[in-house]
Amino acid sequence: MEIFSSNLGYPRIGPKRELKKALEDFWQKKIDKESLLKTATQIQLQNWQIQKEAGIDFIPVGDFSLYDHMLDMTVMLGLIPKRFCKNEIKNDLDMYFSMARGEKDIPPLEMTKWFDTNYHYLVPEIDTEPKLLENYFLSLCKKAQSIGIEAKPVLVGPYTFLRLSKGKNKFSILSKLIEVYKEILKQLNELKIKWVQIDEPALVLNISKEEIQMVKDIYNQFKDIEINIMLQTYFEGISAYEELVNLPVKGIGLDFVRSDDNLNNLKRYGFPKDKVLGLGIINGRNVWRTNLEKAFYLANEIIEKAKPSAIFVQPSCSLLHLPVSIELETQLAPEIKNILAFAKEKLQEVAILKKALKEGKLPKGTYTGSPEVHPLKEVKERIANLKEEDFKRSLPYKERRKCQKKVLNLPLFPTTTIGSFPQTKDIRKMRAMFNRGEISENEYKQFIKEKIAFCIGVQEGLGLDVLVHGEFERSDMVEYFAQKMTGFIVTKHGWVQSYGSRCVRPPIIYADISRPKAMTVDEITYAQSLTKKPVKGMLTGPVTILNWSYVREDIPREEVAYQIALALRDEVLDLEKAGIKIIQIDEPAFREGLPLKEEKRKAYLEWAVKAFRLTNAAVKPETQIHTHMCYSEFQDIIFAIDDMDADVISIECSRSKGDIISTFEDYHYEKGIGLGVYDIHSPRIPKKEEIREILKRCLKVLRPEQLWINPDCGLKTRQWEEVIPSLKNMIEVANELRKEFQI
Repeated sequence: MEIFSSNLGYPRIGPKRELKKALEDFWQKKIDKESLLKTATQIQLQNWQIQKEAGIDFIPVGDFSLYDHMLDMTVMLGLIPKRFCKNEIKNDLDMYFSMARGEKDIPPLEMTKWFDTNYHYLVPEIDTEPKLLENYFLSLCKKAQSIGIEAKPVLVGPYTFLRLSKGKNKFSILSKLIEVYKEILKQLNELKIKWVQIDEPALVLNISKEEIQMVKDIYNQFKDIEINIMLQTYFEGISAYEELVNLPVKGIGLDFVRSDDNLNNLKRYGFPKDKVLGLGIINGRNVWRTNLEKAFYLANEIIEKAKPSAIFVQPSCSLLHLPVSIELETQLAPEIKNILAFAKEKLQEVAILKKALKEGKLPKGTYTGSPEVHPLKEVKERIANLKEEDFKRSLPYKERRKCQKKVLNLPLFPTTTIGSFPQTKDIRKMRAMFNRGEISENEYKQFIKEKIAFCIGVQEGLGLDVLVHGEFERSDMVEYFAQKMTGFIVTKHGWVQSYGSRCVRPPIIYADISRPKAMTVDEITYAQSLTKKPVKGMLTGPVTILNWSYVREDIPREEVAYQIALALRDEVLDLEKAGIKIIQIDEPAFREGLPLKEEKRKAYLEWAVKAFRLTNAAVKPETQIHTHMCYSEFQDIIFAIDDMDADVISIECSRSKGDIISTFEDYHYEKGIGLGVYDIHSPRIPKKEEIREILKRCLKVLRPEQLWINPDCGLKTRQWEEVIPSLKNMIEVANELRKEFQI
């Protein structure tokens, strides 16, 4: 039996976020198209070389993207929505970015999370017929082959593409779509490509009998093309294992890290002896070094049971979800650095394991143990002593609402923002100078105070009803809190792509979590001292901090969530004591952590809801608790969101044009709702008519007294010249609606 090494995908941003800089310079017209594409080419060549030097036999090509891989497939397949087609469909860079970011009069594609990750993809809109515009894999593969790379093109599969798309009759184009895919595969076969990786992660979701048959029909039509197809799945065990594992393809890639489902099914049903098994055994979503002894034992167990024709040793999923390399972290303590593995190091582990499986033994010194964690006694005791009343507000919502209305005295359709305001160049410069020790802490704090005062003045001038302090002291909504609590490691270069040019730096949770001192009280109370209007206390929720961090694996995630929640609970109570009347605890990643298998969701939702409630259950009835969620499909968890018992939730509503509101047609929701009517992920300024249209749709389902009006997310990535007119339009619409609905 032959054993090869393979990779499924590699970080696109470059080791020093070169792609981010090039994209933003291009959008600001500082560089031209040729310069942008030159940077993109350099990153791809570097990525291929890294993988080649690591000893990877089959290297992915086409996993790189200027913005998003689903957008790339949309354009290649000619499925450009009609509103973007000015004259005729062209594979044009300006059109590409207009689909991603919108134009003056054209809103962009909707954006949502890629399965249960923090990566955002652009949702294809099916309103036209598929047509192959350009097979961009051809030039990429030729370039890779010219430098000795065994190129493995990576395509999003037809079933996953359509399942994740938007359109009433989206599956009606399937037969024509298959023909386009066949043409792509035939062209690649002419290049003598050995393997094509077709990603079908949607096969791990719960799928119907009709969908199983659809998948069979799709791959039966590919079987006459001579090229070898590795049908790649990840993020969970595949559904309908016995049927799908027998699809007419040469290889099946399975994730053996995320759960035991694939292993259990393989033991029960076996594996086709004529197929290659893609052995996803190196964790592509967490940063700990692999216990290669356990991986070696497990791999041998799987091989013995499956007896495949060949093995691809590979990560469990694309390495897109990891930072580039631990080598860049020169300031980490050796005992910490030695237990971490980012994308580059994961490839090295793949190569080590491949060699060990071929030789039948592991080399010495291939596994470093976990860090020595000293439990915090007080944290363990607080968790152990939790009671049911620690998770419940003292009064039900209807009674709290009366208290809050009397204290806050807000108008109908209150306006607010989600929290952050533009992080301008001078803010980033001062933060960098402070971090380098070039200015004192007092100088930095004074600078932040000036920014807060300016921000409060802008909001007062615009006429917003509930203000925020702007979050200028925060580089990131999770990282900021990780820096102020115990149990976290914050890296310097551990950047991961969230969408387009937007990168985040996920903290690493390695020990027990506590809050040594107040984290936000000084800034929030200073902002409140500048205005008579309420200023929101702004916190990131426990489930989001958990889901947007790399989490320790020696205790249950539930326990880690409760540790974070207790630390935040202390902060909430300190804010309340300081006179803050509205506290927003953001949970944008609440839906993201939902297990992909429906049968596993109940347990997650129970502890995730309790973790959120633990943060704020002890506040007084008159203290109003908000939470924010964005770019998520809420319809299947609305009952859990209701059970979180926040007084006001804010949700994305702009890119979906209010489609999310259909959830509330079937579910009677009583609490306050802040509708995101302004898409902050696009530079375009929304027209009043667009905002009004969304709100009018919402008012068909929700009562006027329930509605808050706000952007769909924080404004940190935008410019002031975009923010001010956008908020002005939003506030004017709110004022018009007040006149219309005022009793």
